[in-house]
Amino acid sequence: MNNSTLQIKFKQRLNKLDSMDYDNIECWQIAEAFNKAQIEWARRQLHGNNGLKQLPEQSITAIDDLQVLLVQRDLKLKNLDLFFESLKIPDDYLHFVRVSGYASSDCCPRRPLSIYQAEEANVDIMLSDSFKSPSFEWAETFCTIMGDKIRIYSDNKFAVDDVTLTYYRKPRTVQILGCVDPANGLQFKANQTCELRDDIIEIIIDDAVAILAGDMDNVTQYQRNLQNATRNS
Repeated sequence: MNNSTLQIKFKQRLNKLDSMDYDNIECWQIAEAFNKAQIEWARRQLHGNNGLKQLPEQSITAIDDLQVLLVQRDLKLKNLDLFFESLKIPDDYLHFVRVSGYASSDCCPRRPLSIYQAEEANVDIMLSDSFKSPSFEWAETFCTIMGDKIRIYSDNKFAVDDVTLTYYRKPRTVQILGCVDPANGLQFKANQTCELRDDIIEIIIDDAVAILAGDMDNVTQYQRNLQNATRNS
C-alpha cells in the first residue's frame, strides 16, 4: 500500500476528507500514529494480547503474519570464562526467538549446541544444578540477556563459536515524502512504505486512527476503530 492511499484511508476513517475544520491532521501525525500502531500490533501478536490470545507460531496465521519480521544475525562473542558475551544486540531487536551455535573442546570435535533462554536471576541455581549446568557431553547450555547483550554460559568447560541470533525485529517505520520529521525538523527525501501485507495494514490503520481520534477527543471514532482493530487482530 502506497503512502498516498494510506493518508486517504486515515482521513476517510476520521471523516475528514476535504475538511478544513480544526481537526485537520498533518502528515507527520499520520506517520507517527501509524508507526506507533504497528509496533503495538507486533507486540500483541508476540505476547498473545490479540483477540485469540495467540502467541507467535501458535497458529499458521500468526506464523504467516509475523514471518516478514523474523531475521537471523551472526553474533560476535568474547570469552569471559564463565560465559561468552555478545556485542550489543541489533537496534531493530524486538523479541527473542532463539540462539544457535557450536561447542568445541580440545578433547573432541565440535558439535551443535542446544541453547535455552533462562532468567538472569536463576543463573547461580542453574550453574549449581548438574542437570541444568552447561555440559559439553550433552551439548546443552543456557543463555541470558542483560544490558542489551547475550550471555551464553559455558562454565569454562568449552568454547562457543559460530553463534547466530534469531529474533523478531521492529517493523520498518513509515516515512512520507515531503513531510517534516518532528525529531530533527528536516523533510523526508523519499517515501518509505509499510512492509507488511495490505490486509495487516488495514488493521493497523484502524488502530492508528483510534490513536488520533483519542488525541482529538473524538470518542465515537476512537471506539469504532479500536473495536475494528481488536476484532481483526
